[in-house]
Amino acid sequence: MKELMLGNEAVARGLYEAGVKVISSYPGTPSTEITENATKYDEMYCEWAPNEKVATEVAIGASIGGVRSFCAMKHVGLNVAADPIYTASYTGVNGGMVLAVADDPGMHSSQNEQDSRHHAIAAKLAMLEPSDSTECLEFTKLGFELSEKFDTPVILRLTTRIAHSSSLVELGQREEKEIKDFPKDPQKYVMMPAMAIKRHVIVEQRMRDLVEWAETCKINTVEYNDGAKLGIICAGDCYQYAKEALGSTANYLKLGMVNPLPIDLIKNFASKCEKTVVFEELDPIIENHCKTIGLDVVGKELFGLLGEFSQSTIREKLLGQKTDLLKSDINIVPRPPVLCAGCPHRGTFYALKSLGCNVSGDIGCYSLGAMAPLSSVDTTICMGASVSALHGMSKARGAEFSKKSVAVIGDSTFIHSGITGIIDIVYNKGISTVLVLDNSITGMTGHQNNPTNGLTIKGDPTVAVDLESLARACGFKNVRVVDPYNIAEVKTVVKQELEKEEPSMVICRRPCALLKTVKRKPALKVNADKCIGCKSCMKIGCPAISMRDKKAVIDFTQCVGCGVCEQMCKFGAITE
Repeated sequence: MKELMLGNEAVARGLYEAGVKVISSYPGTPSTEITENATKYDEMYCEWAPNEKVATEVAIGASIGGVRSFCAMKHVGLNVAADPIYTASYTGVNGGMVLAVADDPGMHSSQNEQDSRHHAIAAKLAMLEPSDSTECLEFTKLGFELSEKFDTPVILRLTTRIAHSSSLVELGQREEKEIKDFPKDPQKYVMMPAMAIKRHVIVEQRMRDLVEWAETCKINTVEYNDGAKLGIICAGDCYQYAKEALGSTANYLKLGMVNPLPIDLIKNFASKCEKTVVFEELDPIIENHCKTIGLDVVGKELFGLLGEFSQSTIREKLLGQKTDLLKSDINIVPRPPVLCAGCPHRGTFYALKSLGCNVSGDIGCYSLGAMAPLSSVDTTICMGASVSALHGMSKARGAEFSKKSVAVIGDSTFIHSGITGIIDIVYNKGISTVLVLDNSITGMTGHQNNPTNGLTIKGDPTVAVDLESLARACGFKNVRVVDPYNIAEVKTVVKQELEKEEPSMVICRRPCALLKTVKRKPALKVNADKCIGCKSCMKIGCPAISMRDKKAVIDFTQCVGCGVCEQMCKFGAITE
């Protein structure tokens, strides 16, 4: 039976068919839907972990425990997980283990364009890269076979286009795997120096064995076309772009395994082409390999290091045809990123702007607080950095800076990597004020549950982390809870806490307005007779409010009745 599936959905199906038993992940676009779809198969245990490092360690533990295991993350999450991954390369596996990482060329939802192939090379791990949904399923299953054959974790690399594009997939049956014996083998699994130095020898031999496998494997494929003199070396979505743009006018070497790369296969392909071009997004990984083995190839001097490619890219650079294959006659209205109507973060950011605060920001919906007209967030680096960076800035600039500066961090991000930051503040005698924007969900990645809202990945009740008690246990004596819809309350409490000579936490608690469990209040409306067109209500940047004929207008289809704009109007023009 065939079914149309997203790449991420196909990976989840591959996990099911491969007999995987344990899945632990942290949500991160564009990888999130893998684990969400995996929850549909009751044969597999699935969970959201607090962060990618924990998820990876759970998967490693399950593998050592004798079952096939998996974890997924986006490219920046791989940085968080790097510590256990690099060592798991040394220990190897018991049950097979696959880790999926989704890169984001073009930064559709990310803070950088990191190329995860570097991690595979540095960790000395096999990396597979599918080019469509069928290969997402097949490569996932193959990853477990390779993992157990070569005693290694295997990385499956996706990109945004592959993860979020659909194609037909042939469905198979689940292959149940027996739980392997738990090994008592400290020489293999206890990575003290004396053991690790011996394991390194095994890792290097494994890489040589994988190169030999890559020379003849079925996922590294060659396509020759009659009369074609141009050779294209590519992988993943770049293979699809090249095929659509050049068709039978070129020969293709499609690499399904992008680490380690074959040598003889590439040399043989290039020898049969008058000109060889490496077409790859982001960094010149394949290109540098080709040059290292003595080939004269063209790559980044044509295509560059930046952004996401397309069919148009390769046509323009190789054929000189500036035709936009993705162009549409439809005039699409620009949609700049904006906090949703009724977002509880809006009132908090307006209050912080009114107080003139410096705001150390973090990763999540609230990073949109940097956008006009709120224009509140001054820095956004990585998960959890708001707390630690504020402490650093305060130590650099002194107490006066601290008394007008705050960190903002969401509830999920706080659990991910904010807790160690508040411990650092207390331990090192800082006086920073931290605002936890608790909207009871992991918002920007699509409403995943997290340890603070008391629900598992499947929505089952569980223990919820008590943020107030946690903050006090870490040493914060001043812990306040406010309603972010109440701007006056937020301003008063934040101002009071900034004056104190010790750390403070302000929890701005209000569920995300888009949650199905949140009931909307009646939409507000504008009394045109009272509205003078001062645009004060526009200062909060709510997409439900606009100006028409010099009067404010509220779109009742978007308004959730939060009342924040009502507090902005000095003339009583906004009412239920």
